[in-house]
Amino acid sequence: MAKYIFITGGVVSGLGKGITSASLAYLLKSHGYHVAMQKFDPYLNVDPGTMSPYQHGEVYVTDDGTETDLDLGHYERFAGVRCDRHSNYTSGKIYSSVIAREREGGYLGATVQMIPHITDEIKEAIRSAAKPGIDIVMTEIGGTAGDIESLPFLEAVRQFKNEAGTGNAIVIHLTLVPFIKSVGEMKTKPSQQSVSILHNIGIFPDVLVCRTEVAMAEEQRRKLSLFCNVPDDYVIEERDVQHSIYEVPQELADRGLDNKVLELLRLPVTESHLDDWHELLDRVLHPQKSCRIALVGKYAGLRDAYKSIFESFAHAGIALSTKVTCDMVEAEELETDCSKLDAYDALLVPGGFGSRGVEGKIAALRHARTHGIPTLGICLGMQCMVIEYARSVLNYNAANSTEFDEATAYPVIDLMENQRGVTSKGGTMRLGAYPCQLVKGSLAAKLYSELSISERHRHRFEYNNAYRAELEKAGLKVCGTSPDNSLVEMVELPDHPYYIGCQFHPEFKSRPFAPHPLFVGLVQAALNHQIKE
Repeated sequence: MAKYIFITGGVVSGLGKGITSASLAYLLKSHGYHVAMQKFDPYLNVDPGTMSPYQHGEVYVTDDGTETDLDLGHYERFAGVRCDRHSNYTSGKIYSSVIAREREGGYLGATVQMIPHITDEIKEAIRSAAKPGIDIVMTEIGGTAGDIESLPFLEAVRQFKNEAGTGNAIVIHLTLVPFIKSVGEMKTKPSQQSVSILHNIGIFPDVLVCRTEVAMAEEQRRKLSLFCNVPDDYVIEERDVQHSIYEVPQELADRGLDNKVLELLRLPVTESHLDDWHELLDRVLHPQKSCRIALVGKYAGLRDAYKSIFESFAHAGIALSTKVTCDMVEAEELETDCSKLDAYDALLVPGGFGSRGVEGKIAALRHARTHGIPTLGICLGMQCMVIEYARSVLNYNAANSTEFDEATAYPVIDLMENQRGVTSKGGTMRLGAYPCQLVKGSLAAKLYSELSISERHRHRFEYNNAYRAELEKAGLKVCGTSPDNSLVEMVELPDHPYYIGCQFHPEFKSRPFAPHPLFVGLVQAALNHQIKE
């Protein structure tokens, strides 16, 4: 039977529950246990797929095509777990399921209520992760204690823990212990009040993980233990790391969090194996080289909008012992002048939706193509590569995507035929993992070191095959397609130092121990670009 860990948060949002949860999962896996992870979000959207990145950060996509919270990226990257549709539930998803069942008569005429029907649905969602072979299920509850939206989830956790029995389910509460610089003192009161809210709900945390800027004195630890009803040994300090989030697992291991959790769950405290992580961390902290890369996007005001891309650069940097500095450049600022890009060693143009910033991305790609700057285009970035090449090389000045100009005379990017006339956004997208066949001898094949790959998608519009022959004859080569050759997945310029685009999102499959080849290739090309200059 699986054991369960629930992670809640208090005082403020943005404390890093996702990274803390993923780091703990990695430590538990290092003891030999099989871990599954979930994120429950209290908002009413069914999923984050239609939400602005400024509202929610990036939308992370799993192999099975589920659009999820970005914390699932931390789960897959840190812990090496594989997430799916059972890994992310929202209030909207829970309520929709209950209402649909009520409409079908599934409750046999009963009055449908928050308790027990909504909470029962949440508990069933928790159990859905306990697949055969899973030892521990970790469930992170989004939001903070006291949020109205989170109350049904917290009530379900209370019920679930009580039903599971002692030693089968625990609650870890992540909280903030702020240091007030003006008085030179650490304050425990916010954490006390946060835990008090949980006590009023009927949840008594087993472990208190305290985010701090400075070292916690024994006096503060005893105070938190006394007022939060948590044994002193289970008040864990999680101090801000100095250099990289990849220091967090080691920080928690040094505090003995993994051993304490196993003891609470009444599982054998086996020896952990962290040698690989120590080696990785050493490469993170002691790079031998450095490079600067510009990320030309339309959400430059929020780094979380491109979270997986930044992490993919970190992974590539680890592989090449390189510190990769990735600066966000607002695409709209480049529409008339791209000279600022000359200060960078490489360029990445990411995905996105809507017309804002597209002309700036196209201008940036024209500059990178003609000035020999290594470039990677992802999803819309690849589509902009095609548009720019059609305009500049084929002299199709009106070339565009029908996403931005339905009447364009040269629709080099267009909807697939079976999507025409459909206005729904989510229902017509290519979502999740699809196979791709690479062209033998291409740069793409060289980077991947294989011809058959699988990558995750999130888009509606495709490369228009009607222009394929013309574009290839002009030099923009197709280097990856769907297995039946009907969909173009990748393009490249063979006579350029590094100019390659992909319709999929490679950042979703990059891992610290398995960096994505397209990012490794771009960073290596950036280093080569430095040498040439």
